Amino acid sequence: MRTALTTLTVLLSSGTLHAETVQIPLGQQGNPLIVLPERGQSPASVSAQFGEPLQRHPAVGNPPITRWDYPQFSVYFEHAHVINTVLIHAPQHSQP
Repeated sequence: MRTALTTLTVLLSSGTLHAETVQIPLGQQGNPLIVLPERGQSPASVSAQFGEPLQRHPAVGNPPITRWDYPQFSVYFEHAHVINTVLIHAPQHSQP
């Protein structure tokens, strides 16, 4: 037991520990000026405000969740109301 404790003490005190901080810019994706459908809107009001979606996906699950895809975002409906809107990821390419 004594040798294990001595070995552990030597290992921990013999080297310098390094840590790297990784910063992820959450919430900084996309254009903050984009107007998005709001929670609670009906499909008719979303269509009137944003036009026809590029694609309408059929309802899945119980309760039924439907997704409409627009060029910059997707809208999720539960029954006949918006429950969430998600921006579509647009990677920023760095130039060499």
